[in-house]
Amino acid sequence: MQDSPLASMSPDELRTAMRALGYRTHADLAGAIGVSRSSISLWMEGKVGVPRPVAMLLRMLVAAQRRNF
Repeated sequence: MQDSPLASMSPDELRTAMRALGYRTHADLAGAIGVSRSSISLWMEGKVGVPRPVAMLLRMLVAAQRRNF
């Protein structure tokens, strides 16, 4: 399913990004990206796909965090 960087994010990738960015709870991540905690829960459970713009944002944040400036 992950055929391109623009593809939606799997629950496992979302968990990995959340941890990499230092968010400990669904509420923390929700507040940081401006969505409801219940949206995060639905994405984590795989009941609803992560919207592509959100997936792109999280991937960019993780990549930026890994860069050496």
